Amino acid sequence: MSRVLLCFALGDPFDKPPCRGCSSYLMEPYIKCADCGPPPLLICLQCFTRGFEYKKHQSDHSYEIMTSDFPILDPNWTAQEEMSLLEAVMDCGFGNWQDVANQMRTKSKEDCEKHYMKHFVNNPLFSSTLLSLKQSEEYKGFDTAITFRPCDEPPRPTFDSAVSRDMAGYMPARADFVEEFDNYAEWDLRDIDFVEDDSDILHALKLAVVDIYHSRLKERQRRKKILRDHGLINLRKFQILERRYPKEMQNLYNGMKYFARLLGPIEHDKFIESHTLDFELRKGIKRLQEYRCAGISTLRGAKVYNCLKAHREEERVKRSMLTEVLQCLQDSSACQQWLHRQAAIDSGLNPVTPVIPTAAGRRNAPPLNLTGLPGTEKLNDREKELCQVVRLVPGAYLEYKAALMNESSRLGGLKLAQARTLIKIDVNKTRKIYDFLIREGYITKA
Repeated sequence: MSRVLLCFALGDPFDKPPCRGCSSYLMEPYIKCADCGPPPLLICLQCFTRGFEYKKHQSDHSYEIMTSDFPILDPNWTAQEEMSLLEAVMDCGFGNWQDVANQMRTKSKEDCEKHYMKHFVNNPLFSSTLLSLKQSEEYKGFDTAITFRPCDEPPRPTFDSAVSRDMAGYMPARADFVEEFDNYAEWDLRDIDFVEDDSDILHALKLAVVDIYHSRLKERQRRKKILRDHGLINLRKFQILERRYPKEMQNLYNGMKYFARLLGPIEHDKFIESHTLDFELRKGIKRLQEYRCAGISTLRGAKVYNCLKAHREEERVKRSMLTEVLQCLQDSSACQQWLHRQAAIDSGLNPVTPVIPTAAGRRNAPPLNLTGLPGTEKLNDREKELCQVVRLVPGAYLEYKAALMNESSRLGGLKLAQARTLIKIDVNKTRKIYDFLIREGYITKA
């Protein structure tokens, strides 16, 4: 004896697959085989009465009658009318009951408003469910990092600009990156198509490829979460925060970055702060031990000891300066510079070294040797000569060249001031690179 179930069928008949027997559009009620699938096998009533059989489907299988002609919340409203009401409210908006009734065609304006307010707004079951969902969402939001408040205007750095490179290509307005991690993961799925004639092995292989793609998406989301939680988007701002630690602790801080992914942002900061406090305590204990060895037992004596220690350090620096001038006795200009600096120190002024012109002038640094440096093979002879004179490694030159060319093509020309904002190096080197690229025709002057 076949098992008969009454099930809920939703949606437009044109959205459902056609009848497996006659390929006609399914109209309610229709039959769904309970033993076959997935995908589900759906047939119309005419094919069901003829005992239609297809592949593994037999006429004596259990079946389910798919229909929506039964009440759910109100005896006068069928399940299909409930769904039509919700769809009409979504399309026309809450409160536009006349438009909702016109779209439904089976109920009046008063019936729609009364039924919706009674069963979907004032229903205690639905209200408690919505309240619990809202509370759960608020609870989840406590531990998540909020990058920007809704009232903030997120920065929109131009593509391949210095700010964009500092932010690793992150676009705050879209909360996404220009280039994703594993950016071509979707290519493995572009030619996959699930058809009914696939063998079991081929079907399993396709499912395995989809599972691999899902794992790659999870890894992409995991990396994004680490970046957002730890505030690694704006690298320059992150580097400024690092400077609040002592120089001795910055090496530890840089070394522990690799383990930040194993801890949350708060736990990682607590770990670093605890080590910083431990370092300060050890430093203070060492200073107290030094006072004890010197026979100091009061804070007043410690203050006098520190002043005398600083004075001895200044005297040591002055004595070391004498060795410097002894090495330069044969150079009259070097001796004169040392005498000016010593007079400034004795008078309590900052030791500013005056520039004494010499007959020989300033000696230029020797040209940079490019042998064995990466990227040298990508340069022509004139570019190699520029890198040697400017003393710039080929890799950095190629990066600066690409940035200036992209900005020039985007703006239709480039000024020297704009080039200096893109390249954060010595201004004289920037000018030489800028003039060289204009002379060679790589960029145009604005």
